[in-house]
Amino acid sequence: MSGLSVAGLAAAGCVSAPEVDEGDFLQQAHALLTANPAIDIHAHPGRTFGRDAENLSPALKMMSSGGATEDRAIADMRAGQLAGASFAVVADVQVLNVVAGGGLGAAREFMPGEARASYQRQIANMQRVLPEMGVTFVKEPGDFRRIKAKGGIAGLLTVEGADFLDGDIANVGKAFADGVRSITLVHYRPNEVGDIQTAPPVANGLPPFGAEVIREMNRLGMVVDLAHASEDTAKAALAVSSVPVMCSHTHVNGLSAEHPRFISLELAKEISRRGGVIGAWPAGIGMKTLEEYAARIIDLADVLGPEHVSLGTDMDANFMPVMTSYTQLPELVAELLRRGYGKKNAAAFVGGNFLRVHEKVWAGRKR
Repeated sequence: MSGLSVAGLAAAGCVSAPEVDEGDFLQQAHALLTANPAIDIHAHPGRTFGRDAENLSPALKMMSSGGATEDRAIADMRAGQLAGASFAVVADVQVLNVVAGGGLGAAREFMPGEARASYQRQIANMQRVLPEMGVTFVKEPGDFRRIKAKGGIAGLLTVEGADFLDGDIANVGKAFADGVRSITLVHYRPNEVGDIQTAPPVANGLPPFGAEVIREMNRLGMVVDLAHASEDTAKAALAVSSVPVMCSHTHVNGLSAEHPRFISLELAKEISRRGGVIGAWPAGIGMKTLEEYAARIIDLADVLGPEHVSLGTDMDANFMPVMTSYTQLPELVAELLRRGYGKKNAAAFVGGNFLRVHEKVWAGRKR
């Protein structure tokens, strides 16, 4: 544990000193969430990836056995005052299984056309089901506030893993036309774009197609997500991207815990230096409570600056999560306020930081 250093942050001018008002922090949290859009930058609300899926491994069948539950997830969003969230397609879901060591990995190769068909199934289901439940898809950053003002839920269509591109750069533009506004370059399968954290390297960095994908995403105004990418792939991607990026759900190795899915402090600082954000991930790795998650958020802010930390829950597909429902969001914000994080930084964490990145990426697009 780096030690929660709200005092240190205050001395550096990053946060205000703990507020003297010891009023009802939960009430303050509700007011803050009413006034500011809260956005989960990486999630699978309701597990749409399992809807109508065929040829899944036993592990993924078990994960999807209860059926998709988007209605419950969206009800929780409303109850927790979440303005919007990532609704992420899982590009490699067809080939995932539990592998040696107990984690997820690609257990087989895709059959011809299978990756594209899986993506198209998941996107079609989201476009059919979610609007019926009150979700409006985001086309540009300003939509988050407009949708919130109308009492709706903003849906950020994302894809976790570029496997669905099938090595064809034209498929990036097709995804944009489908409404996709962010792509996580890799997931649990090394692909044509790069290597992953949890398997031996294949590309040893960023292949030419990976660089091409990043440039095309920059051109279209899509947010590049480096979650799951190996350090070499992530660093090479940063060198190519002309706009800020995110690492949507992770933590920094050495800040309270170590795990293959965490990133180095060096990489986290480079993402931040280039204006990007790190999604604080509430996986139960080295922590067991929501209060510990709040401490971890402040740990990240301590080393990166509070303007570079965002909410990235991986909801409904997370590992031993300490945040299990969006209804807990006000409690989390209240805990941040109780610990002296300050209202300005809490508002930035729940949505403002990601909006800044999305706006910068969108402003840099070239038609």
